[in-house]
Amino acid sequence: MALKRGSSGLGTQRNRSAGSSFPIVILIFCSFLAPLIFFVGRGLYTSTSVDHNDFSTTSSKQDIDWRERLALQQIKPLLTKEVIDIIKASTDDLGPLSLDSLRKNNLSASWKFVGQEIVAKKSAADAQVNKPSQVAAADSKPEITRGKRDGPVDGDRSLFVDSTAKFARRQLRERRREKRAADLVKRDDDVTVKLENAAIERSKSVDSSVLGKYSVWRKEADNDNTDSTVRLMRDQMIMARVYISIATMKKKLDLAHDLQARLKESQHALGDAGSDADLTRSAHEKMKAMGQVLSKAREQLYDCKLVTTKLRAMLQSADEQVRGLKRQSTFLSQLAAKTIPNGIHCLSMRLTIDYYLLPPEKRKFPRSENLENPDLFHYALFSDNVLAASVVVNSTIVNAKEPEKHVFHLVSDKLNFGAMNMWFLLNPPGKATIHVENVDEFKWLNSSYCPVLRQLESAAMKEYYFKAAHPNTLSAGSSNLKYRNPKYLSMLNHLRFYLPQVYPKLNKILFLDDDIVVQKDLTGLWSVDLHGKVNGAVETCGQSFHRFDKYLNFSNPHIARNFDPNACGWAYGMNMFDLKEWKKKDITGIYHKWQNMNEDRVLWKLGTLPPGLITFYGLTHPLDKSWHVLGLGYNPSIDRSDIENAAVVHYNGNMKPWLELAMTKYRPYWTKYIKFDHPYMRSCKLSE
Repeated sequence: MALKRGSSGLGTQRNRSAGSSFPIVILIFCSFLAPLIFFVGRGLYTSTSVDHNDFSTTSSKQDIDWRERLALQQIKPLLTKEVIDIIKASTDDLGPLSLDSLRKNNLSASWKFVGQEIVAKKSAADAQVNKPSQVAAADSKPEITRGKRDGPVDGDRSLFVDSTAKFARRQLRERRREKRAADLVKRDDDVTVKLENAAIERSKSVDSSVLGKYSVWRKEADNDNTDSTVRLMRDQMIMARVYISIATMKKKLDLAHDLQARLKESQHALGDAGSDADLTRSAHEKMKAMGQVLSKAREQLYDCKLVTTKLRAMLQSADEQVRGLKRQSTFLSQLAAKTIPNGIHCLSMRLTIDYYLLPPEKRKFPRSENLENPDLFHYALFSDNVLAASVVVNSTIVNAKEPEKHVFHLVSDKLNFGAMNMWFLLNPPGKATIHVENVDEFKWLNSSYCPVLRQLESAAMKEYYFKAAHPNTLSAGSSNLKYRNPKYLSMLNHLRFYLPQVYPKLNKILFLDDDIVVQKDLTGLWSVDLHGKVNGAVETCGQSFHRFDKYLNFSNPHIARNFDPNACGWAYGMNMFDLKEWKKKDITGIYHKWQNMNEDRVLWKLGTLPPGLITFYGLTHPLDKSWHVLGLGYNPSIDRSDIENAAVVHYNGNMKPWLELAMTKYRPYWTKYIKFDHPYMRSCKLSE
């Protein structure tokens, strides 16, 4: 209840029509008795009673009753009982006042009420009784709110009584503050969203394909001190180029000249250093000198927007350079993979010369009667690489339990036919049987029968293979070099689709590529049940790029109607072929059909794996993966245990083991089957 100076009792007396003596009473009351009633009647007490924190509720109530009785005794002679009752009724709920509280809080217009706990407890007790009249009266009273100053004073809490109008204004202000805060938060959220969207749009214009190389998760970032000087010098050189460009643009030529001089010094000091240990002693001095010039340039030229623009331009330029270098690297790696090393070429030439110097009667291999015996283990190997073919044969014989039961059918081209014969005449495979043939002597393999030969003789195919795009640079020719791979133009690569025609009297044959190494006995493959399938091979569907949609054009209706794009691919390199089932299902005829449809290269681009996938679709039995492990020619992360437990390891890819670009950790699996002490090997300088 709000308390106003003066009492409501006086207001009541003013409105009443009393006698003539009543105004005199009012005058006396206002001038002398009102202050006395206010301080004495309300139980004014000294600071001694307020400062005691252990002042109990019972003693407080007794003091209040005693002071009220004392005040009433002194006031009764002066005022009538009716006036006293009115004053008491209007101030009874406020409790006694503390003048010391007013002094300590330095409050001039507010009051601190003592004994409020009693009033609160009394109100709670009254509320439990549920008296309708009291509840209605309580509802009619204005709500008491806490004022701005709400600190403890002598163990009590200061409460300020606001009027209804002030309380309404305070609530209005609070609502306005809440609305304003909500508007600001919403505005901040909108601004944040706009900034994020703008950043996303800007990032789309920057090609970040090479940014992963600067990830903070790279190994050298684990230790802040790892090669910190080298990295700092490289960063300085980048910023120097930025400021040189800005200085030139702003006509500060002296500063640009200084930056250019320091840049050359840093480049000379850094050189090809890859770590701090490789730096010269003068590198630190050059770094400090560069730092001083950069500090000067930053003071004169720094503009955040301009520097950002220059750095972004440099990043895009560097990205283009990286792309160009990648194209050149691809071209050179493909070129290296398709060429023959000097040592192997030397070996082939020396063997060829010696072979044709032999008399005809010494050019024949022993045990020729085993060549058509279907009860033996027959291998087909088509290669023009003498050294690679020797590793395949040697590794197979070394790991075979019964070498005398193994028969090797080798087919080479006219150029390497003599060398292949001479090598195995000089280095016979123990008790095993070997036979070498020349693919150019297969008269039945002609353009009228074989679609590939007919297509290779066409002018369009020659244009495609030899004049595609007429590249003038290394990077421009990288995409065309793969089409010029000699193996795609050689019938040695396509001869695998004519096995029954080459070996008409055999029932089963194991096809091997010349880039494999045999590590275990392979005779168990002849006892594998192919369940009526023609081809036994290891599937390669563990990764998406080994599925059909990687090799075939599924936008073509012929491909889309007949094949599943998610079907698993399988590996050429070690394949068990059932030649009886081959003949029954006319596999060669199926191959011819699809090869004729692909004359314009609309079904697949190149190679023998895509037509193999098509020809043997639904006719391939999956072998256990331990028989054949692939990827030693391109994948550096093959598990060592998988390689050592495999029966055959395959160097498919560009990094062949006989090339200098071969992966060093995989090469020993291949070189262990080469006799480097052989006279021909030493004369051609072939070594590990």
